[in-house]
Amino acid sequence: MGDILITDDERDIRELISEILIDEGYTTRLAGTSDECMAQIAAEPPALMILDIWLKDSNMDGIDILKSVKRDYPDVPIVIISGHGNIEIAVAAIKQGAYDFIEKPFNIDQLLVVIRRAMETSRLRRENVQLKRGESHTAEMLGDSAAFRVLKSQLDKVTKSNGRVMLTGPAGAGKEIAARYIHANSNRASAPFIVVNSASIEPERMEEVLFGREDSGRGIEPGLLEEANGGVVYFDEIADMPLGTQSKILRVLVEQRFQRVGGNDKVQVDLRVISSTNRDLSAAIDTGLFREELYHRLNVVPIAVPSLEERREDIPLLAEHFIAACNKTQGLPLRQLAEDARALLQTMLWPGNVRQLKNVVERVLILGENAGDITAKELPNSEEGGGEEGRIVLAGGLATLPLREARELFEREYLLTQINRFGGNISRTAAFVGMERSALHRKLKSLGVMTANKAGSRVAYIEGDEA
Repeated sequence: MGDILITDDERDIRELISEILIDEGYTTRLAGTSDECMAQIAAEPPALMILDIWLKDSNMDGIDILKSVKRDYPDVPIVIISGHGNIEIAVAAIKQGAYDFIEKPFNIDQLLVVIRRAMETSRLRRENVQLKRGESHTAEMLGDSAAFRVLKSQLDKVTKSNGRVMLTGPAGAGKEIAARYIHANSNRASAPFIVVNSASIEPERMEEVLFGREDSGRGIEPGLLEEANGGVVYFDEIADMPLGTQSKILRVLVEQRFQRVGGNDKVQVDLRVISSTNRDLSAAIDTGLFREELYHRLNVVPIAVPSLEERREDIPLLAEHFIAACNKTQGLPLRQLAEDARALLQTMLWPGNVRQLKNVVERVLILGENAGDITAKELPNSEEGGGEEGRIVLAGGLATLPLREARELFEREYLLTQINRFGGNISRTAAFVGMERSALHRKLKSLGVMTANKAGSRVAYIEGDEA
């Protein structure tokens, strides 16, 4: 969970704190003097420090260490503890950058709450710094299918405005990539792109994380909205945002200003809002889980991000991109896709969409050969040992049917898969399966296979299953 450095001149106290934190899943390091503390920090900065003010037989007291660490490692949160606590010392510690001040003897539960909050705040700040540094490569859009071209055309149009965009689509389809593409190609490209992970932030912490907080002792801690000022704030999976926070976000959208938690002054911001969801927000509104007015404020420009199934033509291109990326970032082998592997990837089921494809490619590169083409046998859906060369294993349902019915079922599913693989292009399908175009049309008609436009691309379906 995190590496915590505990510095206290009383051995019993530092060991007690260490035992409690280890039980909570943290790892700890201990120091009894300022020299030991600074040596530990020099060896490796901790994720968090618990620091006593008064250190006997030391060259530096806690305030001196605090100043030094905050100068060299400003992202390390420090919790000050002291048995000689008073208001003046606490204020001095907070002014020098301490996250919080706790007086001895302290309540264990209180200490754990402070530590958890400090670690979470530190993590969010690190993530925000990384996001502000650009990560332009993550905004790269790849594809050539009809569904992808429709998506990219819509994204290109909204980059020219400041309108609010609602991205819909299944998990793993690339909604965040689409949001980053909008930001990277807009007039706000040089400003921050801040992600609000609505599902990962604890509900009771949501407002503090979004709006920041302030008090007389701690000072001002900016929230994510303030850090996004001038740029884009991306609400990932907006349906998971607590109802109470939804009403406050609605006010921010209207007024472009808000109050920090514990503060009285209004903070003015200039934000472009992009949101996403993989859920039916209309149903959430009907059940009282999502505010209808907020939905209408966010859903100014709705854009559907297609699933990987709707853009099977793009799978080889995406797989090759992930191979190159794994080679560049992890040093994994730079291998090519054999033709049978390309075909199998295009016919596999991808409930996890682009994210799942990326994981499959990475797994194959890690566990597979170091050289040579990637073949179908290396892919997770290919046959696994036990079969003879050139044979396939029949699914249980297919094996119980008479030959004529089994053949018809196989042909229907096979041709459905191939047509969708080639983006509804009958000519390319006919060439691959080895049939004349006219013969393929007759076969499809006899099998009840139809084609129609969906999400900008042509897809095949069985007659009667249009819904």
